[in-house]
Amino acid sequence: MSYEANHTPRFHAVRNWIFDLDNTLYPPSANLFAQIDVRMNTFISRELGVVANEASELRRRYWREHGTTMEGLRLHHGISPEAFLAEAHAIDYSVLRHDPGLASEIARLPGRRIIHTNGPRCHAEAALKALGYLELFDDVFALEDAGLVSKPHADAFRAVYEAAEIEPSESAMIEDDARNLLVPHSQSVQTIWLDHDDQHAAPEHVGHHIGNLKVFLAGIEPA
Repeated sequence: MSYEANHTPRFHAVRNWIFDLDNTLYPPSANLFAQIDVRMNTFISRELGVVANEASELRRRYWREHGTTMEGLRLHHGISPEAFLAEAHAIDYSVLRHDPGLASEIARLPGRRIIHTNGPRCHAEAALKALGYLELFDDVFALEDAGLVSKPHADAFRAVYEAAEIEPSESAMIEDDARNLLVPHSQSVQTIWLDHDDQHAAPEHVGHHIGNLKVFLAGIEPA
């Protein structure tokens, strides 16, 4: 069961707020991944010469095993990440809606505000512009910035820390996928899991288990 955590003294040490993008800064009801999944399936079916059902199963299996479908296709089939990502993310972003309350809470966070997404830069920028949040963030780190290495792999986080010149122990990370918080937790990052379903027990590596991002951020007092 989740809770909406109020400010705690340990947040005084946080200088870097690292946000996931998809299904974190917008609700799953926007259903962007339904569009992306269809385009991924079409690409996989065409490039690998498999039927639709097999393409869909490969997409899901590679996501479970590798963190992203792209990584599985690259490793097992030699698929070009760039071609796959461009086709998969040629979607309609007009379904995304600006939330002025959430924008206000993000804007008042002390320190730097950073995006770290497994999506490509074209997707990150298009989604943030559609949401009206792009100007809220100091840096946006997409898949290309981590050398096409995706979360939850340790090298993906290390690449962002180095590029942003941040100290993990002075950082907090907000994710809707608890798997992506395991490595940051081991690096002394404050881990915040946004569990939209509010029906799951939090793994031990989750420091804060929340069901509503806006309410959680509202409880964080300025340093």
